[in-house]
Amino acid sequence: MNRQIFALSFGLGIALLAGQHAHAQNAACGPHDQIVTHLAAEFGESLQSIGLTTDNTVLEVFASSETGTWTITVTTAGGPTCLVAAGRAFQNLQDPLPNTDPEA
Repeated sequence: MNRQIFALSFGLGIALLAGQHAHAQNAACGPHDQIVTHLAAEFGESLQSIGLTTDNTVLEVFASSETGTWTITVTTAGGPTCLVAAGRAFQNLQDPLPNTDPEA
């Protein structure tokens, strides 16, 4: 019984990952410099943050303080830059870390 549950959950995980990969293939993609130029010209967005994911994909967040729009892109090594999410009401927050000192 445990093997069946494991097999089902493993299969579900594979299906979800395959679905995400298929979605990424259908995303709007292009050369990085063209995507950045488009975001700046059309939405006034500039790079706000950047990070490296566990699979070495570069994730970037672009946003406009004027309009509040934001866009998240991912770029694979040697690959195109793809738009993966966009929205509005962007806020730049710098919340302090919670106090983790047990004596405080």
